[in-house]
This record gives sequence, C-alpha cells and structure tokens, in this order.
Amino acid sequence: MSSRFDSIFRPGLFDEQVILVTGGGTGLGRCTAHELASLGATVVIGARRQEPLEQTAREIAEAGGRCDPVQLDVRDEDSVEAAIAGLVERHGRLDGVVNNAGGQFVALAADMSARAWRSVIDLNLTGTFLVSKAAYKHAMKAEGGAIVNMLADFWNGYPGWAHGMAARAGIENLSRTLALEWSGSGVRVNCVAPGTVLSGGLLTYPEAVQKMTVKGIGGTPLSRLGTESEISAAITFLLSPAAAYTTGDTIKVDGGSNLFQAAHLIPLGNHRRSKAWNGFHLRPDVKGTPYEDVAGE
Repeated sequence: MSSRFDSIFRPGLFDEQVILVTGGGTGLGRCTAHELASLGATVVIGARRQEPLEQTAREIAEAGGRCDPVQLDVRDEDSVEAAIAGLVERHGRLDGVVNNAGGQFVALAADMSARAWRSVIDLNLTGTFLVSKAAYKHAMKAEGGAIVNMLADFWNGYPGWAHGMAARAGIENLSRTLALEWSGSGVRVNCVAPGTVLSGGLLTYPEAVQKMTVKGIGGTPLSRLGTESEISAAITFLLSPAAAYTTGDTIKVDGGSNLFQAAHLIPLGNHRRSKAWNGFHLRPDVKGTPYEDVAGE
C-alpha cells in the first residue's frame, strides 16, 4: 500500500488553495482531507475533538501535505465565526468548504424528544448553514469559491433516522437556495449523497448490525459497499475546475441504492462484478469481518 493518497486527479490540482473540511478528523472527512492535501491544497480540518484533528494533521504532514487543525463547534455561531475569520487571516484566503460534520443516532420518531430532534437538526442543518454563511462573509463574497455539502441516502425515507433525514433534505434545499443567492459572487454550492460506505465507523458496530448491513447491500444494483475514496472523489470533482458549470446539484454515490424500490422488478442477485475504487492508503482493513465479501476488492 502507498504511503500517501493515490488520487485519480492530477497532482497540483489545488496548489495554493485553502480548503476547509469540517468533521475532518475522522471518517469521510479524514479521507477527503488526505486527498485534497495530496493534490496541493492547504487543508484546514475542523471539529470539536482536538485529538482526532491532531492525529489526521500528523498523517497528512507525514505524507508530505499541509494541514491546519482548528477546533470548532459547527452548531455555535460564535465558534464558527471565530474559526473561519481566523483561518482566513492566517492563510489569506478560503477557496473551498466541505460541510462534512454531522451525525445522528437511531430513534423512532414516536419516541424522540424535541431536544433530541433539535440536537441533530442543529448539528447537520444549522451547522451547514453557519459554516457556509461565515465562509461567504469572510472570503467567498469577494473572491468566489466552491462549497460541497454532505447528504445521505434519504430519498425513500429512513426509519429510525427521522431527524437526520429531515436535516439532510433541508441541506439539499438550502444548497439550491445558496447556489442562487451567491451565484453573482462566483460561489458554487453542490451536494454529495453517499450510500452505505465502508469506513472505520462501520467496524465499530456489533457483529449482528454488520451482518444486517451486508444483507441489505445484496439487493442493491452494484451489490457492494461504497468506499471512502469514492465519496472523496466526488467531493474533489465538485471542488475542481471540472465542475465550474455545476451548481445547485447533487451527486448520488450510492451504488444505485436510490433505485431500490424498483429493484425487485428484475433479478439483481449478489453479484461480484462491481469493483471498488480505493485510493486511500489508510483505509480500514476488512479482512475477517462480515464486510469482506461486499468490499468490492
């Protein structure tokens, strides 16, 4: 395995650019930060917990990249304002933002308190709004830029995640509105909607949950899990000049799972024809886990 990210994009693509990745210390944010840094960007990673940020920053530095870890709480306007104003002052610019910070917990709607609902809405939807607004105010209004917001596979509803799916649907419409309002400043706003992705987080679930996840993957068109690299590649494309004519749109990177309701009309089976793209040198090892058969390798 390589000692740095093996991107399909050309070296130097983001030379002299500064890109913020929220939630950049773990999971998809960590992978994306590695790819952007490997392409020349100075990556600013922001999150509440300092330890994962510092670990990822060390990894990127060891691979020859530049990374600036910044502690911030995307739910808190003062924290966001201070962090983004500070990074613009330090680096002199902010060219791109990946609003990746977010999350939710399993809870049926009938059992969910208003406090639980608000906590997830604030983390996902409000956080995306606050970071985007601050980036626009402190840098992009004058200089333009690109914002990529993270969604999820919410198209057919998702029992147990009413709060998270409502937040993600709100992010998609927010992105379309910002793409209209900020187009005159040269700001593009798009979304990436991942399906079920093989990341370190999946390996922390109990084995019974892992087996259930694998069983559900079998009925989807590509019959495998996605990789962090495949999501990162879509984000990188939307930040790049190749997407200069793309705004207010969403790229679904889900193996066709959004087509699931119609999948029963033809036999799909558990095939092994779809090969995964893996450029992340620090991707999780799934050998010996239930995910080994659906990793696409």
